[in-house]
Amino acid sequence: MTTSDHGAPLVGAARSGLAGLVAEPPADFAVRVLRRVGVPRDAYDTYVRLDAAVGGLFVAASPEAVTGAALDTGGLTAAAFEALHRSRTRRSAVRSVRPFPGVATALRTGRARRLPIDLSPLSPVDRAVLQAVRTVPFGQLRPVGWIAREAAAAPEAVAASLARNPAAVLVPCHRVTYDNGSPCDAGHLPEVGDALRAAEGIDLQRAAELYRAGVVLLGSDTTRIYCHPTCAHARRITPPHQVPFRTAREAGRAGYRACKSCRPVSA
Repeated sequence: MTTSDHGAPLVGAARSGLAGLVAEPPADFAVRVLRRVGVPRDAYDTYVRLDAAVGGLFVAASPEAVTGAALDTGGLTAAAFEALHRSRTRRSAVRSVRPFPGVATALRTGRARRLPIDLSPLSPVDRAVLQAVRTVPFGQLRPVGWIAREAAAAPEAVAASLARNPAAVLVPCHRVTYDNGSPCDAGHLPEVGDALRAAEGIDLQRAAELYRAGVVLLGSDTTRIYCHPTCAHARRITPPHQVPFRTAREAGRAGYRACKSCRPVSA
């Protein structure tokens, strides 16, 4: 039996040790059993349930990286998460009490860019898109066109890749909008995306109002730099100094240069 073939039998073997217990076992009891019988740690993943801005988040990891994450907002149970993880990775996920290093901090701060996340089971296009999404800073939004450029992918492929995100929240797909400013919540329910954005202080209504007014980019008449409206630098431009632009070309013709932080493109 190979490492990837342990699947359900591995979890079943661990659970068989619980058969005679009257009291509820500790959350990490199955992990203890596997260690006691000598099953190597790299033969299975462990997972925990952590608090996220919209409820609970199941997070699974190998010894090297996060291998999956899913919100329980749709009624996902621990058993259902284990089955989902096994179908995605062909590896068992065993309940633990210790999250992968850095996960709790990433959830608390919304900054998971440096967190090791294993996207290797995905296609090259999906990996490129999700890696681009990972670079979108906390509290900011990027349009599909920007994600496509960063990933060297076709714009029409982006939403499908977001829907296949195996690490909910940690790969922040809620920070992606369609090029018309509306949220591209392909990976979860719209109300979940709204809650995640609200927790980061993202004013999506303001972004939508700007787009309806034809404002895709914001420039500063003091720095002569233009940004995406939710860029941290753009949010510091006071109203008297805001210069709206519809396209990057329009901004360039006016003598403005692109922000080196958000690297805007015309949407």
